[in-house]
Amino acid sequence: MSRIGKLPVKIPAGVEVLQSGNQLTVKGPKGQLVKEFHPDMKIEIKDGAIYVTRPSDEKEHRSLHGLTRTLIANMIEGVTKGFQRGLEITGVGYRAAKQGNKLVLSMGYSHPVEIIPEAGLEVEVPTPNKIIVKGIDKELVGQLAANIRKVRPPEPYLGKGIRYEGEKIIRKAGKTGK
Repeated sequence: MSRIGKLPVKIPAGVEVLQSGNQLTVKGPKGQLVKEFHPDMKIEIKDGAIYVTRPSDEKEHRSLHGLTRTLIANMIEGVTKGFQRGLEITGVGYRAAKQGNKLVLSMGYSHPVEIIPEAGLEVEVPTPNKIIVKGIDKELVGQLAANIRKVRPPEPYLGKGIRYEGEKIIRKAGKTGK
């Protein structure tokens, strides 16, 4: 039995969960999320909790069991607390700014890079070298953060670029002279 999959997901007060087949709709104070799950996974809502069961011990069902339960838990956490991902910019002249809804990155290219977040996502720039991505869908928050990081990933010699908050960059030694 999956150790994660067999744990029930508690439904907190203020959160409404509706089930239609294997599609769950989770409504909470921060918004609403809808997700379709694998048809083999059995999802039950009873006693203020959500239970996920699998039909057999096949490898595919074992792997889907914990995944389904975790995705449901992330949906509930998203509509109650929300998710955020921090990014740090390192490098001389590298900076970020927010213009309306757009994120404008000056990363040493011949032109500034503009990123427009999807609906439901919010980008904050508290300082020119810090970016915070916020939203209720963990997958979309992580994807937007990855797309921002992809503009200028940190390089291994000086560590310049965009990195996740708390990410360690493995540095390489430069050339040595004679």
